[in-house]
Amino acid sequence: MKFFSPAFAASEEIPVKYTCDGEDISPPLQWSNLPEGTKSLAMICDDPDAPNGVWDHWLIFNISPESTGLEENTPKQFDPFRGVGHGLNSWQKAYYGGPCPPSGQHRYYFKLYALDARLRIKPGAAKGAILRAMEGHVLEKVHFFGVYSRENVKR
Repeated sequence: MKFFSPAFAASEEIPVKYTCDGEDISPPLQWSNLPEGTKSLAMICDDPDAPNGVWDHWLIFNISPESTGLEENTPKQFDPFRGVGHGLNSWQKAYYGGPCPPSGQHRYYFKLYALDARLRIKPGAAKGAILRAMEGHVLEKVHFFGVYSRENVKR
């Protein structure tokens, strides 16, 4: 599987537009070469460098394998597209929340899961429920990360 953002290169700086210092909209994501038998996709974006443990920024599941990505500024509804659901992030919001590190540079991992089933959970599900629902259904997982620091941003 291939997975990337056309807005920034892997391991490079995430543009301010996609952070709390900018428009705080989701970046565009693209994927290809899904494994045979993929029935749905799930994507999780998190920050493992957060001071109190992993901070979840975006959880979205039951994405159609017919799709080739998510456009910039994915709608913030619980169910942004027919059958697709957002999970709760660490702000307890069911939509994308951009990088907003309290200090230093953090890494933001975008993880894509190809699943052999649609998840039987409702929009607004917690990360734990999403991960439990995915157990035994992951055909392949791929990820990349971007970095962000607020230190050079004019606020």
